[in-house]
Parts: sequence; structure tokens; C-alpha cells
Amino acid sequence: MESKRKLYIIETVGVLLGLLWLSPFYLMIVNAFKTKKEIFTGVLDLPEAFTTANFVEAYIDLDFTTSLFNSVLITVVSVGIIIFFSAMAGYALARNKSKLSGALLLLFVSAMLIPFQSVMIPLVSLFGQVEMLNRAGLIFMYLGFGCSLSIFLYHGAMTGISKSLDEAAIIDGANKFQTFIHIIFPLLKPISVTVGILNVIWIWNDYLLPSLILGENNATIPLKMFYFFGQYTKQWHLALAGLTIAIIPVIVGYFFAQKQIIKGVSEGAVK
Repeated sequence: MESKRKLYIIETVGVLLGLLWLSPFYLMIVNAFKTKKEIFTGVLDLPEAFTTANFVEAYIDLDFTTSLFNSVLITVVSVGIIIFFSAMAGYALARNKSKLSGALLLLFVSAMLIPFQSVMIPLVSLFGQVEMLNRAGLIFMYLGFGCSLSIFLYHGAMTGISKSLDEAAIIDGANKFQTFIHIIFPLLKPISVTVGILNVIWIWNDYLLPSLILGENNATIPLKMFYFFGQYTKQWHLALAGLTIAIIPVIVGYFFAQKQIIKGVSEGAVK
């Protein structure tokens, strides 16, 4: 009886926390179907008449097809490069035990403590001189800012992989790069999923760095969303409709990749 009561309490708390977590999505979706007047008269109320005009106008104002392409391109390429190079760096630092490798790891860990705002103006000025203020320059910056944490995570994961695997591969005639690609990297799949999730969330939602680097033609979805917030007026009905449209690719991407994500996270938990 006591165990059932505890289970009931836990389930109740879980439901309440779930409703609290879903409340922002409710407000966003419900108000996306309202007129601007209805939003200010009753935020929590259901719309008097569900209208899709907000979505059509927001889609056009966002130039959604182009901004979605820019966001997907920058996110996918950046995360792929971060995972590959960070995994190689973590592998090299973990396998080469020396004072230099220890100093380099400490340098990468220390870089996580440097706030982006402190290097923002010098960084943009430097890249402006070499004409890299475009999508390629932004991806290169994401590689620099994202590698510190990623290398730290990969280095920690490498401690659980026996060095005898490397030795066996070398005996079979594989070089270091082949050993990493065919033996080590597949074993790092759980931590790669973790690194990928962390960096996708950061890069997909980033506003500040793209606002300094990208022009109007290469703007991502977060940059385009700022279109609805002017100095003297805020178009909440269009902004909420735009946000609703913007989360659809993320949800679709998750449904396609959920098996890999759940498998990677569960494997990481077991290890």
C-alpha cells in the first residue's frame, strides 16, 4: 500500500512537471492562430476562429525556404566537422601520454572558460580583414568555439577503450588513421551522439555570432525571426507563427533520428 502511494505521488509530480514543460508550447501554438488583438485580450484563451493567415505571412516574411537551407547547411556541416576533428584530437591526446598532450588538453579545457563576448569584436575584425565573413567563416568559428568541450568529452570517452585494440590493428597492418577510422571512431558512437546533440542545439538556436557574420542573403532562421521585433512595434502573431514553423524541421529531424539518438544515449549510459 505504501509503495502504491509513493508511485501515485511520483506519477502526479511527473504529470505536473510535464504540463509545466509543455505550457510554453501551448502558448506558442494557440496564439499563433490568433489575431494580434486576440493575443493582447486573452493570452491563455483559445482563438475565436483559427486562422492560418499568420503562417502564410510569416512564411513569406521569413523567406523560410532560404533561411531553413542556411540553418540546416551551417548546422550539419559545423556539427559534422566538430565531431570528426574533436574525435581525432581526443584520440591523439588520450593515446599520447606526455607533458605536451597534458598541456594541450588543459588549454582546450581552459578555453571553455573564455566568454565569447570578450573576443567578439577582435574576432570579427580579424575575419573581416581576410574576407571570411560568410557561411564558411561562420562554420570555421563554430569549429573553434565548439571543439573545447567536444575534445574534453572525447578524451574522457577514450579512457574506456583499451589500447590493445590499437596494437592489434597495427599488427594487422593498419596505420594510425585507419585504426582511428575503422576501429576507434565506431566505438565512440555514444559520445558522438551526445556531442552532436549539444552542438546542434547551440548552433541551430545561435543568434549573436551569425548576426555579426552573415549578410541578409545567408541569414539563418533565428536572424530572420528578429524581423518581427521592431523598435516601436512587435508582431507577436507573426512571430509565434514563425516560431511554430521553425520548430517543425527540428521535430521531423528528431523523428527520423530518434532510434539513433536513443540507442547512442542508452549505450553511453551502459558504458
